[in-house]
Amino acid sequence: MSEDRNNQSDLSPLETGLGSLAVKQGLATSEDVQECLDYQKHSSDPNQRSLGDIFVERGVLTQRQVLRLRQVIEQQKRHQEIPGYELLGKLGSGAMATVFKARQLSLDRTVAIKVLPRRLSENPEYVARFYEEGKAAGRLNHPNIVQAIDVGQAGGYHYFVMEYDDGHTVFDELADGKVFSESEALDITIQIAEALNHAHQAGLIHRDVKPKNIMLTRDRVAKLADMGLAREADDMEAAKRERGRAFGTPYYISPEQIRGKTDVGFQADIYGLGATFYHMVTGRVPFEGETPAAVMHKHLKEPLVPPDHLNTSLSAGVGEVIEVMMDKEAHHRYASTADLLLDLRAVQRGEPPLQARQVIAGDVLSGLTSEAPALRDHPQAAEARIEASVPTLWMTVTILLAAALALSILLNVVQALTPGG
Repeated sequence: MSEDRNNQSDLSPLETGLGSLAVKQGLATSEDVQECLDYQKHSSDPNQRSLGDIFVERGVLTQRQVLRLRQVIEQQKRHQEIPGYELLGKLGSGAMATVFKARQLSLDRTVAIKVLPRRLSENPEYVARFYEEGKAAGRLNHPNIVQAIDVGQAGGYHYFVMEYDDGHTVFDELADGKVFSESEALDITIQIAEALNHAHQAGLIHRDVKPKNIMLTRDRVAKLADMGLAREADDMEAAKRERGRAFGTPYYISPEQIRGKTDVGFQADIYGLGATFYHMVTGRVPFEGETPAAVMHKHLKEPLVPPDHLNTSLSAGVGEVIEVMMDKEAHHRYASTADLLLDLRAVQRGEPPLQARQVIAGDVLSGLTSEAPALRDHPQAAEARIEASVPTLWMTVTILLAAALALSILLNVVQALTPGG
């Protein structure tokens, strides 16, 4: 064993790492690697070939596999300065960061590490947002939120350590063409609403709720991830810095975020969750367009096609809830995620979404009240406005009156048939 270590110690870290990684990824056996190392060590060739070349020559690996392994090693070397963690491979990358799978040495557990690219590490605004994400996530402790573990800087890189799960995202399933059943979509939406309610009670707005940020474990537990756009609801300084800038993802962004308003509140998360819920049960995003700008314009101006028009198997309750969640005016949505949860659980039990119906009725009455002076002077316009605006309210009143009339008739019949009646 000591001789093997001595043989490897004379080689470059890249070459010995190549063999180790090949074994770890199941591309070669440790015996294959050792034979190639021995061959390289005792080769009489004055221009000693690389271990990768020997792997290819002896048929242990292909040239493409060697190239891919070397790229992984080079990436790991750039981030290997993170103390206390062993990087195991890259999980993915985006515009803001690269995420690695790693092992936390002190607790011998698998974690995910998000690393800010060096080009962004030189931008104070990006660095500040990166640390805000870590701090925001660190304040939250909920089974439906990806747990924050650590945040720091090492080797010129900024990193954020978080809980790792080997599941996938809601987006992955949607990308495969899945349309979620009403019951499954409700279950996921309720779990994420629970997570948002916890965050909102802590004074935090997520601002980027979307399928890619909803993790699904192997046990189908939904977890809200990526607090990268989160900020405190009452942080007016941050709100003023962001005035006029549309933070969020075009397919799921709220109208007030598109407008870059400074008073973006919890209702923005309700809108994003509503758009995600819509996508899950219809298989389509709420609004489509050739460019992000076109999509965002539709969020602002185009009426939403009711989800139960696209998927006729949906209950009326789900359609009502989603339409209130995605109202273009924030104050016409649910007042809180707690109210939203009341309706989601009611629909799950097969009951009507009373909170949504109160919102709709309240909006109708508010609209009529605000237009009262003008409508008073134009009776015909008032009649048309009422007929167009309050079908749900009149329908409810009509049903109640019909039920009362039927009950009255029934009582009269019973009384007439009763001896001495």
